[in-house]
Amino acid sequence: MLQSNFFTKYLQFLQERYPDILIATRDHLTISAVSIVLGTVVAVPLGMFLAKNQIKWLHTFIFTITNVFQTIPSLALLAIMIPLLGIGVKPAIFALFLYSLLPILRNTYAGFHSVDHSIVESARGMGYSSIQRLLLIQLPLAFPYIMSGLRMTTVYIISWTTLAALIGAGGLGELIVSGIGVNKEELIISGAVSAIILALLADRILGSIEKRVFRKAKSSINTSTV
Repeated sequence: MLQSNFFTKYLQFLQERYPDILIATRDHLTISAVSIVLGTVVAVPLGMFLAKNQIKWLHTFIFTITNVFQTIPSLALLAIMIPLLGIGVKPAIFALFLYSLLPILRNTYAGFHSVDHSIVESARGMGYSSIQRLLLIQLPLAFPYIMSGLRMTTVYIISWTTLAALIGAGGLGELIVSGIGVNKEELIISGAVSAIILALLADRILGSIEKRVFRKAKSSINTSTV
């Protein structure tokens, strides 16, 4: 009986507040997507560079810095951003961008190291330039590693973005924080469940993209190197 009453009450809540939930979801997606795109734009080329140029001190320095960002508690990093960038969306995006770097960088670096050297040499023998070998051979073969890092980062960032509400960035975390403040279970559940669904959907979509792109790339490589 209690469950039935809560379910009815929750459906009524959704009918009344769904515009607010949609706006919060849109803001959440925007913050997460921008952070992940920025992290990818920086970490993938950097990982490719480190894999191609084995400069030990630079490798150690960059991975140490990105590791430090990853070890800072998310709430503490958001708090650090306030005196630097103020409150709102900008500091939230910058903090989440810093969090996104390590998994993508590490997997990109590992992916390029996993490429069979004989395939690269075969492409060299066929007249491929260094840029062609990088873009047409090494990058497609390293793609599953890169996507694995991207998928993991996406799930983490969507989850951590809920904390961005604490510095006025909005998103689904705002529903959760408001729900805690007024002791309203419907708000808390809506924010939490929506964030979980977003993370699962994003992982599923990226997984599908990974399979399709890698299948086509591998087929193209096999054809061109035979």
